[in-house]
Amino acid sequence: MASTLNQNVSWTIDRTGTTAKYRVVAYGDSIYAGYNGSISNAARYSAPTVDSEYLSAKWNADIESIRRAKSGAVAKDVYENKIVAERSYMQATSTRVVTFEMCGNDGLQARTSFKEQTGTCNYGVLDSAVNSCKVYVAAAMDYINANAHPNTRLKVISNLYYPGYNADNVQSSCRDASTGQTVNLRDRFLPAITKMNYWMCEYARQKGFQCTDSFAQYMGADYDSNNDGQVDSDALRYVAGESEATYVGRITGSLKGTLRDANTKFVTSASSYDYIQSDDTHPTYTGGTVTAGIWGGSTGTGAPRYTSYTSGRSPIWNRYGHERMGWALSVYNPASP
Repeated sequence: MASTLNQNVSWTIDRTGTTAKYRVVAYGDSIYAGYNGSISNAARYSAPTVDSEYLSAKWNADIESIRRAKSGAVAKDVYENKIVAERSYMQATSTRVVTFEMCGNDGLQARTSFKEQTGTCNYGVLDSAVNSCKVYVAAAMDYINANAHPNTRLKVISNLYYPGYNADNVQSSCRDASTGQTVNLRDRFLPAITKMNYWMCEYARQKGFQCTDSFAQYMGADYDSNNDGQVDSDALRYVAGESEATYVGRITGSLKGTLRDANTKFVTSASSYDYIQSDDTHPTYTGGTVTAGIWGGSTGTGAPRYTSYTSGRSPIWNRYGHERMGWALSVYNPASP
């Protein structure tokens, strides 16, 4: 239908016996939209709404999850046409959490462009995607800082996992200008997405945001596969204050061997779940769908799927991509509204 698709959803977690209601506002592209390949519906429980369930339990309150998302949008589009143009959603007095994600489509478009190249490889398309991401992530944080209601208690970004990690382990059609040889696509794309992720988390550190490291959550096993004394998904996480060179060096060098395609997310050495849908791009989900897309957005209400959380985790926290991202967002939730 089009290269971009507005997929806006309002879903309220209606908790029994509560009267207070607070708002979580999420801006982004197809990830926060809960895109599932449909132009008319999306996942009811994409990551921000999953987080809202955790928040409802923590605060014993109703939580209104507002998702203002545009599938297919690059970072500039999310910034200008969602965060700026739809700022009123985060200016409501009930707002307590503002979150956003972007840059995935900058990366996907650059990847497609690079894959189609013949002749001499032009790496500039990857550099441009990284630079655009940096510009608009920083601008988005500055704008949210200036415009979110003063009642906002948490501002948090989610960085990028690497969809198609296994599929990209092939040679390019273009040839490197220096060697005259084709290049491994994954070896070229991984440093680019790693730089994007570094600056998402580093700008978050600088500008008063938290950073949910979805790359680490999706791409590393939940056990110590290389016997370095750290669980892989913990070892891959951004470390506050580290340099870009150090972070990129860890992900593309010393820890690269622990990276796994998120289609097979190992939660133990013997069991795994599929975090990526059949399109090899978007997170898996459970809990049904809501109208969101060409027929407009939707507003709905429902009871929380779980009334309490053992050790701060739902029974399905690590079984689906959106459940994992929602849990990862929730670890930063304030103790009270």
